[in-house]
Amino acid sequence: METLIGISQEHLHEVTALMNGILADEAVLYFKTRNAHWNVEGPDFHSKHLFFESQYEQLDDIMDSVAERIRSLGHYAPATLHSLVQLTHLSEQSREKNDATGFITGLLHDHQSLIIRLRELITIFAEKYKDLGTSDYVTGLMETHEKMAWMLRAHLR
Repeated sequence: METLIGISQEHLHEVTALMNGILADEAVLYFKTRNAHWNVEGPDFHSKHLFFESQYEQLDDIMDSVAERIRSLGHYAPATLHSLVQLTHLSEQSREKNDATGFITGLLHDHQSLIIRLRELITIFAEKYKDLGTSDYVTGLMETHEKMAWMLRAHLR
């Protein structure tokens, strides 16, 4: 059944294609944060283990929300690791040392990269595709990542 919400079907297709990329980025960031939670070592292990847990729990909620936004626009969300890896602009990272500073630096880089991408998409959704709802949604998502990045950055000072 066609989704009739005042946005052309062509624009809905383009918007959801971009949203699929956001979902993929969120999923890769989620797994990288899980990796930090599982594998962090050092004298600050316990506090960083709990910190990374709070971050991946937020990312889990974000992934669900992004997927539901895609579904509300009438399209299916990518849900295989293969498809998510193909759609992300983030890269996986292998580490030789599992210290908190290294994990935090890498995760901060990814959050900042995602914030820049989301900021670009806000205008594209609103102006090019006339989808103010998704533009507003992505604005909130960007603000959430800005706060998560601040929390990571605070650990590096």
